[in-house]
Amino acid sequence: MARSSNKTTLLFNLALMLSFLLVASVVESRSVLGRAAASTPECVSVHGVVTGDTCTAVEKQFDLTANDFKAINPNLDCDKLFVGTAPRTLDGLTSSTCNPGEVANRFKHHDNASMQSKPTLHATRPRQPPPLSPYKVSFKCQPKSPLQFFLLTSAAQYTSSMTKLVALLLLSLLAYAAVASTEMQQREAQQCQLRKISTSKPSHRMRSQGGVTEIWDPEEDQFQCAGFAPMRDTIQTNSLSLPKFFSAPRLVYIEQGRGVMGVSYPGCPETYHNDQQFSRDRGQGQRGMSGDQHQKVHRIRRGDVIPVPAGAAHWCYNDGNEELIAVSVLDLNNQANQLDQNLRGFMLAGGHSSHGQERYERASRRYAGQSERSHEETFQNIFRGFDEELMAEAFNVPRETVRRMRQDNNRGLIVKCREDMRIMSPDQEEEEQSESSPQNGLEETFCNMKIKQNIELQREADVYTKQGGRINIANQQKLPILQFIDMSAERGHLMPNALYTPHWSMTDNRVVYALRGELNAQVVDERGNTIMNERVRQGDMFVIPQFYATLMRAGNNGFEWVAFKSSSQPMKSPMAGSISVMRAMPIDVISNAYQISPREAEQLKMNRDPQSMLLSPTRTSS
Repeated sequence: MARSSNKTTLLFNLALMLSFLLVASVVESRSVLGRAAASTPECVSVHGVVTGDTCTAVEKQFDLTANDFKAINPNLDCDKLFVGTAPRTLDGLTSSTCNPGEVANRFKHHDNASMQSKPTLHATRPRQPPPLSPYKVSFKCQPKSPLQFFLLTSAAQYTSSMTKLVALLLLSLLAYAAVASTEMQQREAQQCQLRKISTSKPSHRMRSQGGVTEIWDPEEDQFQCAGFAPMRDTIQTNSLSLPKFFSAPRLVYIEQGRGVMGVSYPGCPETYHNDQQFSRDRGQGQRGMSGDQHQKVHRIRRGDVIPVPAGAAHWCYNDGNEELIAVSVLDLNNQANQLDQNLRGFMLAGGHSSHGQERYERASRRYAGQSERSHEETFQNIFRGFDEELMAEAFNVPRETVRRMRQDNNRGLIVKCREDMRIMSPDQEEEEQSESSPQNGLEETFCNMKIKQNIELQREADVYTKQGGRINIANQQKLPILQFIDMSAERGHLMPNALYTPHWSMTDNRVVYALRGELNAQVVDERGNTIMNERVRQGDMFVIPQFYATLMRAGNNGFEWVAFKSSSQPMKSPMAGSISVMRAMPIDVISNAYQISPREAEQLKMNRDPQSMLLSPTRTSS
């Protein structure tokens, strides 16, 4: 939203700047033309006064200003104007010089013509015009280019036309700026005017020493609609995903592997103490340390959901025997992010580099431009921007240590560890037992709040149908910290050819990530248009906007997925099944709504009972 506001402000400032330039140009033009017009015109013509003429009428007839008329007729008394007077006018169509003799001849000719063509003028014999001497013109006719001659002889007309033109341009610019601003504001409020939703793959890959970071393009329409920035980290064994923080809350799902993860909260105590002495001597004669203290770290494994608040520093270490794959989504529209919808990663060590072993690759040619530049500019080591001496004083360490903190050594975002890391953490069984024990309220403070929930276990399914499948949900009731980031997750498993009932989400946007199998997904907008009807396969991702209706059917081998949602308390409204909107309506309403018989309405309402969200197949998938 902030980005659109910046574009609106830029456009308005541009229009304002152009307006000022045009105004300055007009002022300068009027000044120059005014100086040209202030001198006596080089060429004039005469107009014979007829009955009913006034000075004002002559000015209007020849498009003259009062000042211009007075300048070329300095001795003319408008209160004593009589038929036959020959006031001078500007004549832009002739280049001849009007000397006093020519004025007299023209006057005489015009007077005779007027006396012949207008007999009524004979009743009053015109008096002789004033001597021509007061009309002496002090000028010299010099050869001039057509453009110079036009500017000098048509100053009044040109200035008037320019004023009108500039006024029109100013109005047009301001109108354009207003319309553009309105359109951008509407686009901010209605970013989900999607014509088509397609499955998406990562568009960027950043290779590091100890793994790969893949990013889906947040500039893609469907991710712009939902405000999501999806990522996938693949961490090799004995490798560390370096400490970092993001400008938006992040919800992480462990797709594969196991490891240790730490999330740091400012002000929380160091509750983990290791009194055992150990040495970090690398052969350089360093003395051993007498233990370590740090905030709580957590064992993570496949199926875990870990919420990370905006601005919270976090890291992850793979101490397992296989690659650790973590899929995550950042909610850029979250109220905790007061910057903009750009993906911003702040590295506390290492950092993205376009040289050496870390290579920035384009995994797809479909997306280009701003998104590529923004990814190249983010994920940088923030310590590189600080003064080395000030940092050394702030940490009270030698400057050499600061230099090591600032460098990235081309290792990237994930680094290989030289030896197994010694991190004090509880055993998996011990931690699970501690998390499942009842809480009395005292333990449930922010510092030691439970930060992970496993949604892989079948025995803890929230929705289960024998031939349909199961759904596990992680929401604020099961994981209270989700309330702080206002996000949640859903892990689903559809049996072969089973259906996810047609439904819409009442509370959230969703992004679905395919874990295994195949799925036919259909999404319909408020116009009744099918904006998605595609086959979804492993590794694909797609967005389901809030209120958009969707229907999904698994393939012959079933389908498994994880969905990230922009609400900590998600709610769906199913259209078929035991808890559907059809079940809630009277039969007469259904019968009249669809013009079907009461018997057909009853079947429509009851035939899926008692199944709810996941429906067993009744016919073979095509």
